[in-house]
Amino acid sequence: MAKANLFYAQSGGVTAVINASACGVIQTARTHGDKIGKVYAGLNGIIGALREELIDTSKETDSTIAALRHTPAGAFGSCRYKLKSLEDNRAEYQRLMEVFKAHNIRYFLYNGGGDSQDTANKVSMMSLKEGFPITCIGIPKTVDNDLPVTDNCPGFGSVAKYVAVSIREAGLDVASMCESSTQVFVMEVMGRHAGWIAGAAGLAAEQEGDAPHIIVFPEIAFDQNAFLKKVQECVKRFGYCAIVVSEGAHYANGQFLADAGGKDAFGHTQLGGVAPFLANMIKQQLGYKYHWAVADYLQRAARHIASATDVEQAYAMGKAAVEFALAGKNAVMPTIVRKPAKTYRWTVGEVALSDVANIEKTMPRDFISEDGFSITAKARAYFQPLISGEDYPPYKNGLPQYARLKRALVTKKLPAWQE
Repeated sequence: MAKANLFYAQSGGVTAVINASACGVIQTARTHGDKIGKVYAGLNGIIGALREELIDTSKETDSTIAALRHTPAGAFGSCRYKLKSLEDNRAEYQRLMEVFKAHNIRYFLYNGGGDSQDTANKVSMMSLKEGFPITCIGIPKTVDNDLPVTDNCPGFGSVAKYVAVSIREAGLDVASMCESSTQVFVMEVMGRHAGWIAGAAGLAAEQEGDAPHIIVFPEIAFDQNAFLKKVQECVKRFGYCAIVVSEGAHYANGQFLADAGGKDAFGHTQLGGVAPFLANMIKQQLGYKYHWAVADYLQRAARHIASATDVEQAYAMGKAAVEFALAGKNAVMPTIVRKPAKTYRWTVGEVALSDVANIEKTMPRDFISEDGFSITAKARAYFQPLISGEDYPPYKNGLPQYARLKRALVTKKLPAWQE
């Protein structure tokens, strides 16, 4: 009887370390060749399974797979595609089952956030009903750090390091020119409902007067008067004001400051431009010269400045996912468990997919200062170890060298999927 194959897919917005998880999956599976046949990866995530576009990772050399550990973005392609509910449309799940049966796939490892964990959980349930049981394991991933249960999420530590470094360096730039030029700098970071990334930028402020002077969190309703008063105080006191704002900043009525008026593939409000929005508000109300920047993809693709802790944890989650599957566990996700100790230590735990699917974890109120514009000592203690250590990729000709995959597809066995 042929050995069962494993299917791995990347989902949603990518990170600087999601490929480290892929590396952990593939390298671990290769050491268990007596139990696992081939490792297939979805070309462009779950869409690759629906279209039967399966990458045969056995065609990649050991050195190429090893290089995934220091390669950013999604090497196999990711997607923002949310499967419909089992109740609304069984066709997509049935198509997945047909593809898995055709290629003897008995292990499904889905690397993503809350929506992805929900999908993996539903595939697990569907497979039992179809009489073709598939072991489904989620692998945590999100720069937003908003998955529940797990202490933190792979991808977050590196983006946290990037924004803290960036606001520190930009702050020094503005401070050196504020006497005759720019007095306000606004940096926009990701975070729709959870302000973890914005909060991590607060690590840069180690002494009074350090940037950032103001952080605008989605957990705290935006008060224009209080905000402008704080900006004015900072400029008068320090000569300039450096601000970090989460893209999901909103008013007390729930309206986003940067509501672009559209919806994305998941039905989320399209956001864009909260940094220029605040900068213009400051210019109109206070008259200060300003500059603004949107970190956008730069923050999540910055593998050159990744956190060593983040890389290690991302790899460990991929490795654990394979080990969980081989141990007979199903519909679970490995988690990062912080050990109670003075020196930062962590271990691998687990949680049922049903307990993490579609649930967002926001910043606790005691992580945010009383005035709502900075972080507390408790937040600093949480963030600090997650950005610790450097794990530089190899460089050549002054540039980082990343993995280049063949991405060879297996021969299709089924009719084309009707999208």
